[in-house]
Order: sequence, then structure tokens, then C-alpha cells
Amino acid sequence: MTPSQHQIRLPFPAEQGFAHDAGTAREGVARLKKRVCGPWVERFALIAALILGLALPLCAQTSPFDPASGYRTSQFRAPTPESVPGGQTITLEFLQQLSRDQHAILLDVMPSDGAGADPKTGVWHVPKPRLNMAGSVWLPDVGKGVLTPALETYFQSNLTTLTGGDKAHPVVIYCQADCWMSWNAVKRAASYGYTALYWYPDGSDGMRDWDVPLVPSTPVPMQPALQ
Repeated sequence: MTPSQHQIRLPFPAEQGFAHDAGTAREGVARLKKRVCGPWVERFALIAALILGLALPLCAQTSPFDPASGYRTSQFRAPTPESVPGGQTITLEFLQQLSRDQHAILLDVMPSDGAGADPKTGVWHVPKPRLNMAGSVWLPDVGKGVLTPALETYFQSNLTTLTGGDKAHPVVIYCQADCWMSWNAVKRAASYGYTALYWYPDGSDGMRDWDVPLVPSTPVPMQPALQ
């Protein structure tokens, strides 16, 4: 028998449908791969589809913005945009000019990072000292994405007191660098009808970097009745 007449033997029983000649051996191997690998590929594709299907709704749910109000409700320490609805972004030099020439209200909205205000006394629990620009008024937590009715009243009443009821009086709002609390607070004050709002996004970090003297600050207490 010549070499061309030799048949190639595969180590599989003939009853499993595998041919024994060289021409059909490749087909047999291909069928074997399909039998062995096919189920795993199908399982992998199914798992991947399930993961993707679960991940897409999760991504939609983790947006840091409230779709109805537009306020940022989470991940407050993150890069901020260059502008804010209802306010004007300013430099430190312009902030100092506003404070000196127009007696602008300097509003620090740094969050309390504590247990909030005492329900009996209205005094804020402040776990660590807060340093801000001299003359600033500290109103904690008014830059949150969602305010309780008590915090809403606290913010509105203090704005009224500080501006003497003049909604055109300049108000500068800041926090610290990369802080969306100040962005939210400007947007919220604009919704109250204030028209001369200024945002200093670098906050107390920018003041410190430019050697502006910072002094210890105490937050304005809440009214116990508002707790």
C-alpha cells in the first residue's frame, strides 16, 4: 500500500461519527472543538450579557446629580466646572475687592462633617477646627443636594439677616477647592431670588495658597425649634 493509500487513524470510536481518512479528520477535529468549547463559549457569553445588563442600570443609578433639581447629591469632593447657574465665578482678587468696596457677604458653606446641630441647643458638632477668611459667616450643610425643611429655613433666614432683606446685595459663597457644596449653595440662593451671587471655587484652599490670613470660625447655630 502506497503512502497515499494509508488511512489516518484517530483515537475516537467510529460510532461517534469521526471519519478516518485525512480529508475528514479535520472535520472531526472541528466537531470535537465545537462539542468541547461550544458550551463554554455560550456560558461565557451569557454571563457577560448578564453582567452588562446589571451594570448599565447601576451606572444610571449612580449619577451624582438629582435629575429633577439639578443639584449634586453625592461625591461632593470632585473637580468643579468653571461656571454655576445663577452666579458669577470670581478670582481671589475680585473677592477681596467685593469685600472691601461693596461690603459683600462672605459665606462659607463648608459641611460640618459631624453629627449636625444639637436638637436642643442648635449648636453644631464640629469635630475639627475650621479656618476661613476673616469676616466670613459659616453656614454648614446648606450646600447639600437635598435640604431638610429645617436647613432650608436656616439658609433662607440667615441670607435675609445678612443682606438686610436686599436680594441685590453681593454675596460671595465658597467652601474649599473641588467642593460642590459651594456650587449647590450658589444655585440654591439664586432659586431664592438673590441676584448678586459670586462663587469662589478655590475656597479656603485658594486663600491659604495665596497667603490670605485664615482665622478660626464657629458656625451660626440653628434655632432649636427648627431641629
